[in-house]
Amino acid sequence: MLLAVTLFIPLIVSLVVYLSGNKLAKYVALAGSLLALAGCVLMKVELTKHIISPLLYSHNWISNPVIHFSLMVDGLSLMLIGLTTFLVPLIIFTTYRKEIENAKAFYALILLMEFGLLGVFMASDGFLFYIFWEIALIPIYFIALLWGDGKDREFRNRAIFKFFIYTIAGSLFMLLGFIYIYQITGSFDIRVLYNMNLSFKEQTFIFLALFAAFAVKIPIFPFHTWQPETYKEAPSAGTMLLAGIMLKMGLYGLLRWLLPVAPHAVTHYLPVVIVLCIIGVIYGSVIAIKQDNLKKLFAYSSLAHVGLISAGIFSLTREGFQGAGVQMFAHGFNVVGLFFAAEIIYQRTGTLSISQLGGIRSIAPKFATCFMIVVLASVALPTTNGFIGEFLLLFGIYQYNTWLGAIAALTIILAAVYLFRMYQNVMLGETKDATIFFPDLTAGELLIFVLIIISIFQVGLFPKMFMTYLQPSLDNILNFAMR
Repeated sequence: MLLAVTLFIPLIVSLVVYLSGNKLAKYVALAGSLLALAGCVLMKVELTKHIISPLLYSHNWISNPVIHFSLMVDGLSLMLIGLTTFLVPLIIFTTYRKEIENAKAFYALILLMEFGLLGVFMASDGFLFYIFWEIALIPIYFIALLWGDGKDREFRNRAIFKFFIYTIAGSLFMLLGFIYIYQITGSFDIRVLYNMNLSFKEQTFIFLALFAAFAVKIPIFPFHTWQPETYKEAPSAGTMLLAGIMLKMGLYGLLRWLLPVAPHAVTHYLPVVIVLCIIGVIYGSVIAIKQDNLKKLFAYSSLAHVGLISAGIFSLTREGFQGAGVQMFAHGFNVVGLFFAAEIIYQRTGTLSISQLGGIRSIAPKFATCFMIVVLASVALPTTNGFIGEFLLLFGIYQYNTWLGAIAALTIILAAVYLFRMYQNVMLGETKDATIFFPDLTAGELLIFVLIIISIFQVGLFPKMFMTYLQPSLDNILNFAMR
């Protein structure tokens, strides 16, 4: 029952937010998101009692076809539920100083999206998983379309529509995959799917259908073309939701649904897929070096990081899985910190052009310090969360193939190049016209950075606390993927 209650809190509160009016919307939304966080904490307490056994909730829903409202929370689910329920109130709080038109609709959509995200990470029925996958898409589409930062509305409409078409097309392939599975097994239940004895031909169809949906959402090269412009045109809160949480849906789908359900097809196509992932790592890093727009630079940086996570997953090694789990969590906080810094810069200067910025450190030292810590975590400095995840990922890829591991390791050098050069141009040197009056962090902004920084060092210094919950579920998935 705890799982169902936690899941439905954001949905119920989203309705309350919409009915509360524009003036109270942000306060009610923040309170509701904190209630969901409290539910996650209670789930953690329950899971601690029996870490190996997941928390389960199931209720008969539809008799023909047989669909159960089945929820399951293990260490992997809990990690992503925790990421979601912690980041959503943080993202809501980042908007407090911003005047938002039709605020009740804006915050209601954020909570509706949280409902969809939590459903994706809890669902243990394939059809239910698909429903929540689609629910999460609709709110972010309207958030990006109606409250976007792009001044050219026609260009923004095209960029967001492209994102919508890419995602909905991928979702259609997923639906076809689950329908095909049901025709074979008569069930959408994850426990049945994990124990299917399918032919290679059947697994190939399932692999291609599910991979198409997950590759678009992550995104994996060359399914990434929707990402940079969408991140740039969406409002900062929407970009944080997309980069910090939503792309984890695709990575989670790889681990939870693709690898264990179609293991032989995964093994067959693995060389091609892992090469695409590594191409994405290098491509995203190189293109990031050329960017003058902060949000586009962070978008390509995110492409490189999730490409590395995907490669670690497809290495089918214990270390690769560990690195993917840790880095999914770490990337969520780091990328939200980067885009929050970009939002602060944009609100104070009216520009995201790196060439028009400079000298901020001399007049805003608190902001410069916080921003630098987030940058260091993003380049995987030891003792930060980024180091633990990237080390394990690279180790896993190296175990799969030495040369691919060496090429993937270039991401550390390239990330240092584009992020440190960005920081130097934006924060150091002489102030420019856009930055001559740049107030330092407010108390609220400082609080947000402090919470992100605590997470950076908590995972970086005490990874064992994190892995205690994560490892049993990852080992279980790896066993099915390697059978």
